[in-house]
Formats: sequence, structure tokens, C-alpha cells
Amino acid sequence: MPDFDKQSYWHTRFESETAFEWLIPSSTFMPLLEAFLQKLPGSDANILHLGFGTSDLQVQLRTRGFTNITNVDYEPLATERGRHLEKAAFGHVRMRYITADATRLDSVPDISFQKYHLVIDKSTADAISCAGDDAVLAMAQGIHRSLADGGVWISVSYSAFRYDIPQLPFDVEVITKLPIAKARATDPDIYHYCYLLRPKPKKA
Repeated sequence: MPDFDKQSYWHTRFESETAFEWLIPSSTFMPLLEAFLQKLPGSDANILHLGFGTSDLQVQLRTRGFTNITNVDYEPLATERGRHLEKAAFGHVRMRYITADATRLDSVPDISFQKYHLVIDKSTADAISCAGDDAVLAMAQGIHRSLADGGVWISVSYSAFRYDIPQLPFDVEVITKLPIAKARATDPDIYHYCYLLRPKPKKA
């Protein structure tokens, strides 16, 4: 398996890659997000988008009217491409782009001083899982501390067991299973999973 958890992998990849959607196109993901976008306090809701890479999901969200979005990626080339993509689509840049490690969100003041109504990742946790469950747990703990009251985390993964992690500070629900197209009718059913993660209630 490639070193998806290593910044060097993404630097080499993004030197030539300009557009790629992990697991599902952003246009497929947006309808899954719609019910949660409608519950946000308004178009100025604070959204954290982790591991955007060369996806156009942030552009889709801005098209929907949201601009208070912090886009975070491990690799500086991604943040550069993200700004260019937004400017090409809208003529100017209004969203924030930060180069940071999603397993160390507390170390980034521009993130840790904020509270987010919605956190989104599309296979970012999958990439981080290459470093083990502890890395995914560190990501989850950082997100947990960054959520506003009532805030949720929506995550798309190829794994049915991505969040089967002891001490995970979230209750986990599968919103939907997305079937992968088969090459042959006799091929087994394989799915991608869209998860809803809500912070566990605080103990009395």
C-alpha cells in the first residue's frame, strides 16, 4: 500500500495531479450532506474540511452558499491548488486554506481556537489509518475538541470498520452504504460507507 500517511507521498503525487476525487465524486457526496447543511445555523456556519487534496468539494460547498470554510491538507501543493481552483470558479478566494497535519489539529491556532458546526472528510481518515488506529484516534480527538455544540463529523470511508476503535469519543452511525460498480454480475457486493459521528454525551 502507498504511504498515504506520509507528506512525501502527497508532495510527489500533487506535483502532477490536478484533480482527483477519492471514493466518490463531490457531486455524489453533496446530496448526502444536504440534510446536515440544512440544519446549519446559516451560510456563515463554520465548516472544517480535512484532507481536500485535489478534490472540488470546497467549490461545491461554496456554490451552495457556504464560504466560512477552513480547508486543511497535509501538503502545501494542495493548499496552493485549492486557492487556484476557488479563484478560477469564483474570481476570488474567500475560503481559508491551511497546511496542517489532521492528527495534530490542536497544534494549529487558526484551527484550535475555532469551533466548527460541521467537519467533513472524504477518505482522509482512510489515508491516516495507514499509520494505525492511534493516528485515526488522534484525528478524532482533535475533531472532537473542535466541534461546536451540536456539531457533527461526516466521513466517507472504504472500510466498514474504520471507526471500530476503543476510546473513540464519538457515537458512530452509517448514513448510507454506496455500492461500487461491478465489472461482472457475479462479483461480490462492495461498498463505500458514509459515516455520521456525533460526540458522545459527557459523563455526569
